Amino acid sequence: MQLSVYLSGEIHTDWREQIINGCKEHGLDIEFTSAVTDHDASDAAGDLLGAEDKQFWRDHKSAKVNAIRIKTLLETCDVAVIRFGEKYKQWNAAFDAGYCAALGTPYITLHNEDIIHPLKEVDASAMAWATTPEQVVEILKYTVKQK
Repeated sequence: MQLSVYLSGEIHTDWREQIINGCKEHGLDIEFTSAVTDHDASDAAGDLLGAEDKQFWRDHKSAKVNAIRIKTLLETCDVAVIRFGEKYKQWNAAFDAGYCAALGTPYITLHNEDIIHPLKEVDASAMAWATTPEQVVEILKYTVKQK
């Protein structure tokens, strides 16, 4: 079984690489996709449409250009992994989780125990909650390899 897995959420740690490498080590047939994880490039995605004087309109245009990629990948993935990190509030990740829930796309949340309460609704719609990338790898391994 081949899966398409979308990796959503914080971009300040190597959790994506840990999951990708862990799945490779197990020989899992998984295609991984993600939003643009270069923060500066993501913020500048709308600049190709022309410069803006106000930050709101720059952010607005960039969000829409980024959404072309994100929306398409979320709509076509089999499973999403939604990572909530410690350093910043990932409103985009919460939005991605809500979009998955609306689409009926299974998703796994990945976060520490200290933010269970603020994410209770997000976790309630998730198929699983993991606290480590290794747990995500094990869930994906079970999904792909069990008969």
